Amino acid sequence: MQPRNMSMSGVVDLAAVKAAGEAKVKAEQARAEAARQGGGGAVPPSALVIDVDEAGFERDVLQRSAEVPVVIDFWAEWCEPCKQLGPLLERLAREYSGRFVLAKIDVDANQMLMQQFGIQGIPAVFAVVAGQALPLFQGAAPEAQIRQTLDQLIQVGEERFGLTGIAVDQDAAADDDAAEPAEVPAGPYDALLASAAQALDADDFAGAVQAYRNVLSDDPANMEAKLGLAQAELLSRVKEMDAQRVREAAAANPADVQAQLAAADLDLVGGHVEDAFGRLVETVRRTFGDDRDAARVRLLELFEVIGPDDPRVMAARTALARVLF
Repeated sequence: MQPRNMSMSGVVDLAAVKAAGEAKVKAEQARAEAARQGGGGAVPPSALVIDVDEAGFERDVLQRSAEVPVVIDFWAEWCEPCKQLGPLLERLAREYSGRFVLAKIDVDANQMLMQQFGIQGIPAVFAVVAGQALPLFQGAAPEAQIRQTLDQLIQVGEERFGLTGIAVDQDAAADDDAAEPAEVPAGPYDALLASAAQALDADDFAGAVQAYRNVLSDDPANMEAKLGLAQAELLSRVKEMDAQRVREAAAANPADVQAQLAAADLDLVGGHVEDAFGRLVETVRRTFGDDRDAARVRLLELFEVIGPDDPRVMAARTALARVLF
């Protein structure tokens, strides 16, 4: 899910990593062994972003994490937010030039790894440092916040485990730059979408809503604007909420539609997607007339936040159809 810093946990708890001293020793031993065998040389930029599966996980992630922090991007082809976060992480991996390696794991093809990491939703981003797995954040997030998290991760890798990154072959980097295709011309709505995203990052939700609506007034099928508008409206609704009072009101008054709508918004913002959808489907089931329509419309709005191809949305659509018909 994309909404900004809702799922961002950062790496502030890395001081609690168990057996950090032992992991550092193992990392140093692994680096020494790699150097003895002639490894550790400069790598081409293409080696900074790798696709990883279950068979190669130990070699490509665990062993590599003794040299450099490995950031893991759990993604899937059907996940719309993944399509926004993935290219950003790939660009940052090249920009950071060997201070971390990005490992991309397709959860549909690697269910065991997804289960081992306890992935509840995607995109989900973890790091492995000297064999230690660390959660970073879930859902797409603003670039500035991702950079801050990466900087903290790299600092911890250096200070606690002595990981200084890997060297990148600059000649190969120059060749890659020369081979890059010409920049794609800006689309007709790129400026408006960029200003909307900036407003969203600045917590100017009203400005973001208006900017996205301006795009949709000319291009009603624009998926980026539809997703952004749904997120901006959701964030605007929850901004001033007292979470405890909202949840207490929803629990005490199951028939209070407005209380259930507010609680569903909080559920979604907190990453509890199935809970939000289930709450609203149940509200639709037990209500009639305008109340039912209000719950149904809110559910459809939350579908837009997650994306139409998400399996949780598909399941909730089926459940909604059952209670409506």
